Amino acid sequence: MGEQVDETISFLKPEKSEAVINYELSNDQKRIASLVLDNFKNHINVLIYAVCGAGKTELIFKVIEYALKHSMTVGFAVPRRDVIIELAIRFQKTFKNNVVTSVFGGNTKLLNGDIICLTTHQLYRYPLYFDLLILDEIDAFPYHGNEVLKALAKRSVKGNYVLMSATPDKGTLEEFSKPDHKILELFTRYHRHPLPIPKVKIYPKIFLFICLIKQLRIYLKDNKPCLVFVPTIFMCEELYKFAKSLAKGGYFVHSKVKERTQIIEKFRTKKFKYLITTAVLERGVTLKNLQVIIFGADDQIYNAASLIQISGRVGRVKGAEGGDVYYYASKKTSYIDEAIAFTKRANSYL
Repeated sequence: MGEQVDETISFLKPEKSEAVINYELSNDQKRIASLVLDNFKNHINVLIYAVCGAGKTELIFKVIEYALKHSMTVGFAVPRRDVIIELAIRFQKTFKNNVVTSVFGGNTKLLNGDIICLTTHQLYRYPLYFDLLILDEIDAFPYHGNEVLKALAKRSVKGNYVLMSATPDKGTLEEFSKPDHKILELFTRYHRHPLPIPKVKIYPKIFLFICLIKQLRIYLKDNKPCLVFVPTIFMCEELYKFAKSLAKGGYFVHSKVKERTQIIEKFRTKKFKYLITTAVLERGVTLKNLQVIIFGADDQIYNAASLIQISGRVGRVKGAEGGDVYYYASKKTSYIDEAIAFTKRANSYL
């Protein structure tokens, strides 16, 4: 099934495999990184249960370094293609003496590498291949709830795996309660500042529009970038039509927008002051002084996990650890309450 992967290619055994990190890890990060490595050496599968902004990627550099030094095959899989491209660049900077390969739909000519970064769909190409497989964003679409992708992930592993998530589901937590599995918890961010507590505004929708424009104007005046999340593509475009003349300087983006990479880059470089977006930007965005508004937070598309993930965009950068998270809704939901309760509970670990 799928293309065969030749394990004999010479660059799978580099002369040096060393993680070059140009910044200091927190004591919590160092502790979890050592535990991940110890468990891997003892053939124990690990779930890293860590809040958004904890620095999860740094937690697995040590175990990757160990695996490469022992000529083991290493894979890092995530559900979304956009993340793979950024990850591969980051890994290549960290592991300068190794070959980092990206494998995703439309980019499958080279399947080998010292570190193979791939989407979860591409795992079908690697039956019983990886000595170490790291699987991030296990709570994200399309991996979450997809039994076929879960089966492909487990079939690709001949050694052990590390899963990472800020919001693992009940089934995953139960699975990792077994004797040959281990849950490693990290509920503090690397900079040791608290997670911003979401503020809830409950009004009829017409008043929420007015609140949104008022808040966007404040951020525009203060030169603070903002992401406004909405439940649907239709609402994304309609809300932008409403906002663009009243709060100038923003734009919109969703999965059907072909030039979304360029739009996101313009937002990163402050050419756009705010973006109205769907869940396409739920993960992977780290920007200094970022503010977040979830417009329609009571919509059925938002469970507690997605609210927590979106909220986790704020306060990730050292030197700008605060910021606003607003839930705009017409009614309170149990998921809103659950997301706020989780945030307060995580902050209690500080």
